[in-house]
Amino acid sequence: MTEPVSIPASLVKKLRDMTGVGFMDCKQALEESGGDLDKAQELLRKKGKAGVEKRAGRQASQGVVDAYIHGEGRIGVLVEVNCETDFVARTDDFKRLAREIALQIAGGRPRWITRDDVPADIVESERKIYAEQARETGKPDNVIARIVDGKLEAFYKESVLLDQHYIRDETGKQTVADLVHEVAARVGENVLIRRFVRYELGKED
Repeated sequence: MTEPVSIPASLVKKLRDMTGVGFMDCKQALEESGGDLDKAQELLRKKGKAGVEKRAGRQASQGVVDAYIHGEGRIGVLVEVNCETDFVARTDDFKRLAREIALQIAGGRPRWITRDDVPADIVESERKIYAEQARETGKPDNVIARIVDGKLEAFYKESVLLDQHYIRDETGKQTVADLVHEVAARVGENVLIRRFVRYELGKED
């Protein structure tokens, strides 16, 4: 039988500081990953997402509305972020999430929250544009289909809030959805972004 890897408390603390997850969960993830921080983070992320999926059907009618004004009044954002209980809504962790989402909306300029929110006619229009662009380069049909799928994926990552890269993540790997899932895992409740509006001086969305 393989002996369990001895994990120093300092490494567990480092993972806790990076993820905000509890001590025992961090220790277990490090043991399972052989002390590899990156692998341990991925394990915690997967476990967190699994927990989020289980909670997804639960009603989230509490939460906060956060307002953010940027550039001396040139950009304004209102966003509603929901959770299940007023207790969680009052926590600093949840309030920070709402503020981070407002900042993301200000900088990322998303048009929709989820892919399901994108109207079907817009998706179809984008597909036709990408296909026509690919045909003009003389690509065969099977290659065109892959090009269209790739460009549509890029369209989602640019226009859909949950698909956008989280602006504070320097690695470019963490999405806004990952951020929401991590907070939901820490607070143990269903957390969702309900709606938002973004105003930019002199522009109409």
